[in-house]
Amino acid sequence: MLALRPNCEACDRDLPADSAEARICTFECTFCADCVNGPLGGVCPNCGGNFAVRPIRPASLLVKYPASTERVFKPRT
Repeated sequence: MLALRPNCEACDRDLPADSAEARICTFECTFCADCVNGPLGGVCPNCGGNFAVRPIRPASLLVKYPASTERVFKPRT
């Protein structure tokens, strides 16, 4: 089950569980569409993989399977 992390690792933008702007790599590194399409150039800086749109978990299942609250922030200079 996906962790549905709450923020972009690069810019710390909030990415709620229902965000259409969230992107993930195969290791669930989570970034916003702006960072993926901009400075990251479509390549995950952690693993070198590509990104996909993060699926949206139905609201009815978020009660039983909530999104993660753990924020990961790794600013890149």
